[in-house]
Amino acid sequence: MLNTEKIKTSAEALNVVQSGNRVFVQGSAATPHHLLRALEARADELKNVELVNISMLGEIGITKPQYADSFYFNSLFVSAPVRKNINHGNGDYVPVFLSEIYQLFERNILPLDVALVHVSPPDKHGFCSLGLSVDITRAAVKNALYIIAQVNPQMPRTHGDGLLHIREINALVEVNEPLPEVHYDNEDTQVEHTIGKHCASLIEDRSTLQMGIGAIPDAVLDCLANHKDLGVHTEMFSDGVMNLVEKGVLTNRYKKKHKGKIATSFAIGSRNLYDYVDDNPQFVFLEASYVNDGNVIRANPRVAAINSALEIDITGQVCADSIGTFQYSGVGGQMDFMRGAALSEGGKPIIAMQSATKKGESKIVPVLKTGASVATSRAHMHYVVTEYGIANLFGKNLHQRAYELLRIAHPNHQEALERAIIERFGRKYVQV
Repeated sequence: MLNTEKIKTSAEALNVVQSGNRVFVQGSAATPHHLLRALEARADELKNVELVNISMLGEIGITKPQYADSFYFNSLFVSAPVRKNINHGNGDYVPVFLSEIYQLFERNILPLDVALVHVSPPDKHGFCSLGLSVDITRAAVKNALYIIAQVNPQMPRTHGDGLLHIREINALVEVNEPLPEVHYDNEDTQVEHTIGKHCASLIEDRSTLQMGIGAIPDAVLDCLANHKDLGVHTEMFSDGVMNLVEKGVLTNRYKKKHKGKIATSFAIGSRNLYDYVDDNPQFVFLEASYVNDGNVIRANPRVAAINSALEIDITGQVCADSIGTFQYSGVGGQMDFMRGAALSEGGKPIIAMQSATKKGESKIVPVLKTGASVATSRAHMHYVVTEYGIANLFGKNLHQRAYELLRIAHPNHQEALERAIIERFGRKYVQV
């Protein structure tokens, strides 16, 4: 039962937000659209409300240009709804590892006036669940002065760190609306399938997997059907894990942390996925400060961390969050897991990507674009996978790395890349 004294309309609940406040907004599949619409309705009376968030999903009205004086987006991870705001002056990006975001709240670097969250209805003991997005939300809720929750029966109840008692919530807004979903084309291209096969060839039985969302992660999972006793410890996952759980491939039997369970901090996907994790004890949704902690990651055996890149230079520097100076996404947890995997016994940090963009431009380049950020340094790099093969950069000098990456570059760009390599290093490398 909800505490009737705390039940408010969205308009009543959002009256607490004042000009100049800093407001946390839960993200991903838990983006609280009902509350954001109510906040948009107050735009004319608000000035300089700072919104702090990681990735958000769906159409978000307060991002419209006419609200630039009312709302400012101080993003900890840039996603599609706020990308224009961040890159055109009505917002900015905070470079920070996902594992360290909690410190911004706990140490009052970003003190929070209000938190807008999205929860399941309370159980008989009064506990709601933060559902599909525990990540940094639990830390925000612990530190915000005032908490407004939209309570939705369509939000899955997940196990782990996401339990929130109604006495911790200041205002409850009842809704019943679908959650944002993300669907990827099930028809893997041959390129993605080939990349998936290459990655799968690096993964041993009893490995612990970290991978994100998208066509390449799903292709990797599709290629793991004949593996045995794999585990998952990842900052997030999507629909691809369900088939491997049902086939008995993902048993989590040999993990050291949360044995027998899939550990994550958030999930994005289809309604089928949301129903699958609902009250499912095979999944634990935990704070990102823990899931992405390098000491926790490395404790698991044979961690295979599969991440992607927008471009990589011939020495192994990875740009994963910007296109030149254009801020596309964020640092997120890539470095957390790339380093954690490297330190895991038998671990393999992997960058997997198509060799060229949709426009045909090479993603393996002599130098990164002007202004591009480095998410993973060349010293952290081990494996790079494209549809043309696997390059192992670990222990190789700059000249050797360049030729390793040349070998897996798109054939249309190999001649130009080799010219750049010779110009930089003086001669074609000869193995001695």
